[in-house]
Amino acid sequence: MLQSYFDTENQRQKSFVSPGAKPQYNPDRPGQVKHIFLDLSLDIPNQTVRGTCKITLAPISNGVERLHLDAVNLTIESVFIGEISQKFDYDGEHLDIELNSPTQINRRLDIIIAYSVEKPTRGIYFIQPDEHYPDKPTQVWTQGEDEDSRFWFPCFDYPGQLSTSEIRVKVPKPLKVISNGELIDNEEDGKNKDNLVYHWLQKQVHPTYLMTLAVGDFAEISDQWHDKPVTYYVEKGREADAKRTMGKTPQMMEFLSEKYSYNYAFPKYAQVCVDDFIFGGMENTSTTLLTDRCLLDEKAAVDNRNAESLVVHELAHQWFGDLVVIKHWSHAWVKEGMASYSEVMWTEREYGSQAADYYRLQQARRYINEDSSRYRRPMVTHVYREAIELYDRHIYEKGSCVYHMIRAQLGEELFWLAIATFVNNNAHQTVETIDLLRAIEKATGRNLTFIFDQYVYRGGHPDFKVTYAWDGDANLAKVTVEQTQVAGDDKNKESFFDLRIPIGLGYIDRTHELKVFTVKVSEKEQSFYFPLEKKPDFISFDVGNHYLKTVTLEYPIPELKAQLLHDANCVSRIYAAQALAKKNSLEAVKALSESLKNDDFWGVRVEVVKQLAEVKLDQVFDILVEYLSDENPYVRKAVAQALGTIKTNSSYEALKKLSQNGDDSYYVEAAAVASIGSIAATVGEDKPDEAEVIKLFEDILQSKAGWNEVVRNGAIAGLSELKTSEQALNLILDYTKLGVPQPLRLGAIRALGKISVGQSNLNLERILERLSNISQETFFLTQIAVASSLGQMENKKAIGILRTLAEQTPDGRVRRYAEEEVDKLVRKTSSNSAVSDLRSEVEQLKQQNQQLRSRLESLEAKSK
Repeated sequence: MLQSYFDTENQRQKSFVSPGAKPQYNPDRPGQVKHIFLDLSLDIPNQTVRGTCKITLAPISNGVERLHLDAVNLTIESVFIGEISQKFDYDGEHLDIELNSPTQINRRLDIIIAYSVEKPTRGIYFIQPDEHYPDKPTQVWTQGEDEDSRFWFPCFDYPGQLSTSEIRVKVPKPLKVISNGELIDNEEDGKNKDNLVYHWLQKQVHPTYLMTLAVGDFAEISDQWHDKPVTYYVEKGREADAKRTMGKTPQMMEFLSEKYSYNYAFPKYAQVCVDDFIFGGMENTSTTLLTDRCLLDEKAAVDNRNAESLVVHELAHQWFGDLVVIKHWSHAWVKEGMASYSEVMWTEREYGSQAADYYRLQQARRYINEDSSRYRRPMVTHVYREAIELYDRHIYEKGSCVYHMIRAQLGEELFWLAIATFVNNNAHQTVETIDLLRAIEKATGRNLTFIFDQYVYRGGHPDFKVTYAWDGDANLAKVTVEQTQVAGDDKNKESFFDLRIPIGLGYIDRTHELKVFTVKVSEKEQSFYFPLEKKPDFISFDVGNHYLKTVTLEYPIPELKAQLLHDANCVSRIYAAQALAKKNSLEAVKALSESLKNDDFWGVRVEVVKQLAEVKLDQVFDILVEYLSDENPYVRKAVAQALGTIKTNSSYEALKKLSQNGDDSYYVEAAAVASIGSIAATVGEDKPDEAEVIKLFEDILQSKAGWNEVVRNGAIAGLSELKTSEQALNLILDYTKLGVPQPLRLGAIRALGKISVGQSNLNLERILERLSNISQETFFLTQIAVASSLGQMENKKAIGILRTLAEQTPDGRVRRYAEEEVDKLVRKTSSNSAVSDLRSEVEQLKQQNQQLRSRLESLEAKSK
């Protein structure tokens, strides 16, 4: 599953464990589920499922008298074992069956449950047109992960039970039904020829959370991998978008089959793009569901690789998650980490090693941001309220980085041998983290427990500060490494990392050649001395940048400049750019400018643009503005964003021209528009006319409707910067109404929180009332947007709305997020208004200081 995102040893991080959390384990098994057969009829207008669930159970012990099944908000009509009626108790969450005869090991039970569910809150979703969205398609789809299958059929709903499955569904024509496995029958209903009956059979075992239904009047696009059908289902009229988005699937199947040394295991692979999907995608066995927002039009495909990454991520789960199944949710990183790392692997295959390294850096940053701003937790933990809480940056992005560290430790040949051993030894079975460690040792003889102990079973990562000095008399390079995450009172070294890290000393006249020394870094601070024939031009810490870490480089400018311009590794060049920007000098700007002009990798140029924007010198604008026409859309987008931080009339005019002329990329246009809002919010002589800016945004909102509303959301983001403008607020409020395209409406809801901080008390009440009303809607993404908006406000009344949302939502993710926003608001609103006044004074001083230093740098340059 891909989501579009506890416990701590370090008091600087908030704990993952929420009130009410407790250790969670799989229940005792009364037997092994062998087969599940759902025979269902859907009443779509009334959002009702009715039918029977037949569970074949092989007891594993004698004398069990009661069976305890998961079943939430169902209507249980009868329970039979074979042809014999059974007594049962049902409390709305669990179905307890009193067996007429206690279990016998050699006697299988056929448990037949007649049931129905009306207007389910989770598990199965009915999508239909209504008065606000008359063009919405009619669809029904399911979402089982984590424990939501119990909302649409009674089951033993945990991943430790694997069984075959079968689903027969009656639907009205012309709707199609797609499910797991093979379609074994598709015929008219004998009683009503307006209905069709689809019958699907999944012959390989899988858990309940991977059982699925997808119903709709889909266009069907056929493809193939070897002799297996590969099919894409999308709303009619989007066939070209389907091929554009998912057309590489057969190549991906070949690639992953080779990498994992196990051919794709299921009889077909279907991808179904559905409306209002609550995640990016879900890897149901042989039938992945995807959000229809991943479908790319021709212009979106210019610079959107997220859709490609989503497709390969969900496909990778067909091995990691579906073929090899986690035994318990606490080990979800094993599957989510590899699916996320498969995004890196595919990027490497399609776009090269530099793109893959940069992709992995972005993953590391997302995890590090969660670790520093949200909470720190071990990747494997049994303590939580709901399993869905575990689906965060720690198991996706950090998990990917852990797999990469394993690859770096073992090398290419041994890593893929270990992965092949793990997959082949555990196919169609359940696994825990220890099974991965055992497979590695079995295949390679290597014991990598030290990585798992430091990165998996405890929270955190190392934060390194690296300094360098050269002793010319002794021809020694001195590199000092400090672990800054270590607290002064950590006597037991619980936050220390013990790693063997390669340090490279490089020379410009020996292209890409590094003299590499591997050192053991295990103390809070260590100095290493390297004898060399001559002084190195640059230093590369952690050659290849394989370890998950943060790095602060404190080198002289000449060494940083040489690293930026000559280090072969793009991530090392990015670290050098960050360190140079902190020097805040014209010399640093010149080095960054040279890199921007000459670096052959767009990712480095993007990062250099970001760092130039951090250098508070007026000369930066002249450097950046010419790259608004760079050939690479990612660079153009970065420049558009950077100009929004420079906040001059020249920046405004450049971005205004771009927004009026358009760009080949939706994202560049959106960034330019949003940045105009940042500039217009500036206090100063260069501030553009607010009425003119709002008119520009109005024109864009009226004329730029399009793919996923990316450009119009840029205008909404720009409006939200005008925090004192009632006119801007009124525009945003208009786009929070029902009937506005969902992507745009969600953006407008989030923008209300941002614009609120400068509004009058009367307008604040309007915002709070609107958010309170919207919070009562049940759609997951809407509730998340409301929580995000309220969390940005600086008003205590927002806390009450968030608390009500947390108490009333049926979704554990929304509940947790709302509670976290409450905590932030309590801290934020407890400070007094003097903080705001002080912040304003500091900003004015910064602007004055920038002007003085820019003039000084220019004078010094002229004098030289």
